[in-house]
Formats: sequence, structure tokens, C-alpha cells
Amino acid sequence: MIPTSIVPKLPIGDMVEGLVDWIDDYFGWLLDLISALLDFLVSGFQDILLLIPPLVLILILSAVVWLVTRRDWKIAVIVGLGLLLIWNMRLWPAAMQTLALVISSAIVTLIIAIPLGILAARHDLIDAVIRPILDFMQTMPSFVYLIPAVIFFGLGNVPGMIATVIFAMPPAIRLTNLGIRQIPKELIEVSDAFGATSNQKLIKVQLPVALPTIMAGVNQCIMLALSMTVIASMIGAGGLGLNVLKGIQRVDIGGGFEAGLAIVIIAIVLDRITQNIVQSGP
Repeated sequence: MIPTSIVPKLPIGDMVEGLVDWIDDYFGWLLDLISALLDFLVSGFQDILLLIPPLVLILILSAVVWLVTRRDWKIAVIVGLGLLLIWNMRLWPAAMQTLALVISSAIVTLIIAIPLGILAARHDLIDAVIRPILDFMQTMPSFVYLIPAVIFFGLGNVPGMIATVIFAMPPAIRLTNLGIRQIPKELIEVSDAFGATSNQKLIKVQLPVALPTIMAGVNQCIMLALSMTVIASMIGAGGLGLNVLKGIQRVDIGGGFEAGLAIVIIAIVLDRITQNIVQSGP
């Protein structure tokens, strides 16, 4: 066996540090702009959610769940009681911070992921390039995403949001790609026979037919974003994840359990809305 001391070590770490320094030197202004925009987005959602009285927002969310689940009052009541429990546990402000972070991250993720999924579905070359990148992103431990986020954006909600966006992006891209590729060829041939352009086929045929699959990707994106909130709290992101982290650090079993229960309730609300929004109707 050859001793490892004889084999020279590849300077991978030094190369990465050099790349980071180069990006910071030449694109620092762009990173600052992105940070300001994302901070504005998160703070805006947070201010809006905290501006609405808790009981009014609980009624609104319960009504939304009732509508999208085709007037299933049982689920709406369960959601309302769960949100009331969060309010009763004095976790409402932290819950709204978490909800604002999840919504903001999901919006940014879907703005990037859905167009990429459409491009991958329409061009095999792009699909071949994106597929190994998505495999790499999904196998990478979620904690690793915190490192570049902290290096480029410091501490706070913005790096937590960046890490969440990267973590939640792959399923949205994959399912958008899959949904469009699974459309029956007969529908495409009919649209071609009527002289539809490429954009008309996309808007009027492909996206409507693939919408249930795309919404499954949206659902997975939101659930992954919510699951990342606890990890993102390690780099300064606020909300319920920070309460869970404090519970771990202080061995506060009760406080950590309450924050975890609040995260589960928010997950149920978001899951019910996104899973049923396509099927809802008059």
C-alpha cells in the first residue's frame, strides 16, 4: 500500500477558496443586490402576515382550505384548530416568520425551476445537462448548502433563504419536465394539425395537461422548504426553526416540542392547499 504522505494532495480546497474570492471581488455588487431584494421580499411577506390580526388570518386560511378541498369542513376545522393552537402557544410571530420564509423561498424557487423544467422538456440536450446536476443537488447533504450561503450572504434570513431555494429546487424541475414529457403524442399532433405555434402548444396544451404533475412538484418544493427552516436557523434564519434550535441547545424539551408541533401544523396547512388547488372548482 502506498503511504498517503507520498501522494500529493490535490488543491481542491484552495481552488474553491480562490473561486470564492474571485466571485466576491468581481460580483460582490451583484450579491449585495440579490441580498437586498431577497431581504425585501421576506420582510414584506412577514410584515403583511404580522399586520393581519391572528384570528382574522386563521379564519382566512381556514376558508381557503375549505374552498380548495371542495368544501370539506372537517379539514378546514382541523386546520383552524391547529392554527389556534399555534396562537395559544404564543408562537404566532415565529410561525409567521417561518411562513414568510417558506413562501418567499418557494416563489423564488418556482420562478427558476418551472422555466428550467420546461426547457429541459423541450430540449434533450438541456435535459442531459441538468439531470446530473439535479442528481448532485439531491444527494448533497442539506447542511453543505449552508456553507456557500454564509460565505456570500453572511448570517440572517437571506442566506437561509438561498440555502432553502437550492435545496427545494430539484423536485420542481424534475416534475415539470416529467409532466410535459408524459403528455400523449396525440394531443401534440392535434395541436400541430391546427397550426399551433410552439408557444401556443405550451400555454394551451402542455401546461394545462401537465398541471397536476407540476403542482405535485410545487407541493414537494414547499414541503422541502419548510423542512429546511430548522437547518437554516443555524445560520441566523428566524422563525420556528430558531425555537427548535434553542430547545436543542438548552435541552428545553417542552419548548422544542411546541415549536416542532407548530411546524407540523403549518406543513399540514400548506400541504392541504397545494395538493387540492388544481382539483378545486365550483
